[in-house]
Amino acid sequence: MIRRTSPAALLAVSFALAGCGSGAAVLPGDAAGTAPAPAHGQPAAPSATPSATEAPRGIPGLGPATLARVPATTRQAVVVTGRGKNSPDSTVVLYRRTGADWKAGASWPAHNALKGWTDHHMDGDLRSPIGVYTLSDAGGLLADPGSRLPYHHSYGFHSPGTGFEGESLAGSFDYVVAIDYNREPGTSPLDWTRPLGARRGGGIWLHVDHGGATHGCVSVSERHMKELLRALDPAARPVVVMGDAAALAR
Repeated sequence: MIRRTSPAALLAVSFALAGCGSGAAVLPGDAAGTAPAPAHGQPAAPSATPSATEAPRGIPGLGPATLARVPATTRQAVVVTGRGKNSPDSTVVLYRRTGADWKAGASWPAHNALKGWTDHHMDGDLRSPIGVYTLSDAGGLLADPGSRLPYHHSYGFHSPGTGFEGESLAGSFDYVVAIDYNREPGTSPLDWTRPLGARRGGGIWLHVDHGGATHGCVSVSERHMKELLRALDPAARPVVVMGDAAALAR
C-alpha cells in the first residue's frame, strides 16, 4: 500500500529526521490486550479473562506482568531486551506462536536509546519507552522489500546528519516499522498525530542500525530489517515487547 504525503509535510519530516527526532517539532523519537489494538498508540492492555486462546506463558525473560500485556490473539512478538536500564545496547528476537508454545527466531544485536529505558517516556529524554505495543505500519526511503504491513515509500524518510558518536545517519530510515507508541495506528510512520501530546514524544520506530545509540527507537541491521518486514503479518496481530531485562522480567 502506498500512501501520499504533502510536499510541506515531506520538507518538515526530512528536516526532522536528521537525528531520528527528540525535539518538540521532530517526528521520529529515535526518540509509548485484550485485542483489538490499543487506541491512540497506548501500550497493549492485559487480557481480561483467561481463555483457551490466551497467549501461552512461554517467552524466556518475560515475567507475568509483561506476559499479561501480550494480547491473547497475538501470534508474533518482537522481543527487544535491553542490556541494562541505562544501556543503549540490546538484542531483538522475533517469536512466533505455534499452538501452545512460542518459537524463537534468531537473536539480532540492536541499539536502543542513548540513556537506556523508561516507564514514562518524555520528549527529548533519550530513553526508549518500556512496554508492549502493536505494530501496524511500515515504510522507508527504499522501495517495499516485500512487507506484509502497509508500506509507505517516500523521500520523507531521508535521514541526514550524524549520530551521537559522529556516525552517519544516512540509510537509517531505508526501512522502518512504526511502533504504536503515542501514534495513530493505521497511518504512515510519517504521520504527526500524537494522541498523548507532543510532550510524550513519538516517532518510535524499528529501523536500520547506524552503528550507535538512538534517541528512542530500536535499530537492527538492514538485512534484519528486511527479514522483519517480510515476516511481520497483520493477521498475526504482531506486537513489540521492549525494555531492559529487569523491567521485562516483572
